[in-house]
Amino acid sequence: MPKILVVDDEPKILRIIEHCLSREGYEVSTAIDGQQALEQFQRQDYDLVVLDLALPKVDGFQVCRTIRETSSVPIIILSVRNQELDKILGFNLGVDDYLTKPFSPVELCLRVKAVLRRTKIEHKVVNNEGLIYCHNGLSINPSSREVLLDDQPIELTAKEFDILWFMVKHPNKVFTRKQLLYQIWQNDYIGNEDTVTVLISRLREKIKRDDSPISFIQTLRGVGYKFALYE
Repeated sequence: MPKILVVDDEPKILRIIEHCLSREGYEVSTAIDGQQALEQFQRQDYDLVVLDLALPKVDGFQVCRTIRETSSVPIIILSVRNQELDKILGFNLGVDDYLTKPFSPVELCLRVKAVLRRTKIEHKVVNNEGLIYCHNGLSINPSSREVLLDDQPIELTAKEFDILWFMVKHPNKVFTRKQLLYQIWQNDYIGNEDTVTVLISRLREKIKRDDSPISFIQTLRGVGYKFALYE
């Protein structure tokens, strides 16, 4: 049963959302301010967060920033703010969807379902080798460093695998070239960020189906790259 944290300072809205999501079979926790939300998030693992922006104590944007420092849990913003700038800031912080108030509880439930479906990575144990991570025909075995696409082996260099594996562990989260450079090479590499651009380009082509325009690795122009989950 997916666990969802709903954060809003209006008790009536909390009750409406909790009722709506509980009827869909989700386990729902609530928080009335940003500080309480972060405390609950640290104590328990959640599968999704529904987050208001205008919160007491700690605002929604800061809650989002703090969560994104340690987690790629899906976040849906639910806010009265409908300015394009607020939406851009939210998506740049790594939110997965943005819904404005007043809202339809039915639409919110549908968006929750869609986000959970989109961000789900299946796990299965294979013998004693640990976990293989699978999504939409792409299988990655971190123990053997083997990658399959539709059961066909994909030949990757060591660094290509390192980048792929790092991004898979943080699905739908955007990383800049500088962040990827540091994560893969730490302090052992002196060079420019074009190295990441080249590696990403090669990797994208290797794990892309010839008959599909959609790529697992997507570019957000002027921002960075993300491993995108899709049906």
